[in-house]
Amino acid sequence: MDLKQLEYFVRVAELGSFTRASIALDIAQPALSRQIRLLEVELRQNLLTRNGRGALPTEAGNLLLKHGRGILHQVEVAREELGAVRGALAGRVSIGLPPSLSRLITVPLTHAFRQQLPQAHLTLTEGFSVLMYEGLRVGNLDMAVLYNAENSPEVEMTTLHTEELVLISKKTGAAGKAARKRQPISLADVSDLPLILPSRPNAFRILIENEMVAIGRKPQITLEVDGLNAILSLVKEGLGHAVLPSYTLSNFDDPEPFTLRSIHSPRIMSQLMLVRSARRPSTETQKTAIEMVKSVVVSAIGPYV
Repeated sequence: MDLKQLEYFVRVAELGSFTRASIALDIAQPALSRQIRLLEVELRQNLLTRNGRGALPTEAGNLLLKHGRGILHQVEVAREELGAVRGALAGRVSIGLPPSLSRLITVPLTHAFRQQLPQAHLTLTEGFSVLMYEGLRVGNLDMAVLYNAENSPEVEMTTLHTEELVLISKKTGAAGKAARKRQPISLADVSDLPLILPSRPNAFRILIENEMVAIGRKPQITLEVDGLNAILSLVKEGLGHAVLPSYTLSNFDDPEPFTLRSIHSPRIMSQLMLVRSARRPSTETQKTAIEMVKSVVVSAIGPYV
């Protein structure tokens, strides 16, 4: 059994599409189909059911998918251990980051990675939770930093930080750093303000709505915007208010036009979590990267707490 054919099969089965797999693998679709067919001929079983919506594993295909993931992982482990003989961990580590945190930790995380894992290759991907979960599912991501991840047998989670969401508004009146923080505001009063929120299923949007429902209120949403900088730009223009962690202002080049107000009765607490697939054992390189991400995230957020 050819390892390359096995890798091709696993990717098609995980993505459920020859088209998506050919893009991910950077191989022409006819060549990909030919290699999968050669594997089926060798094993004398159909591994995939092809239909108008894509390709699904057959019963035999699901069995090979289970073993194939383990085989490919063991090959990667072997490569790492051979690299360790040379005195360094190697391999690829792909990490997903949320837009609200990306700018704050990308540089320190890259520096830490180059210092601790100089022989390894780092890939950073910015995106919202839905895309991150899909990346973990299909194997494009080894781990992702997510907000309020739901418990699932498909993933393993570690809480990195529990943070408070604050009301971010356009600054009016007296200038200066002291004016950036004003008196706390109740969640009931926040519900009466015009809010600029991301669209569902954004983790912050769901959390805010759930907390307001618990006190018999609902948010007054004036705009739905999925770009963090776009939200802050609109707040700067006085078109509404945002409810986000305070460190999200690090994504904005000039934080002076904004004021921050803590929210009470109740406070809106969000969990920042490191999530990885439970279906794939971590390599030694990935285990080192996990500890690195924990350290960098906590250090980067610290000054804003």
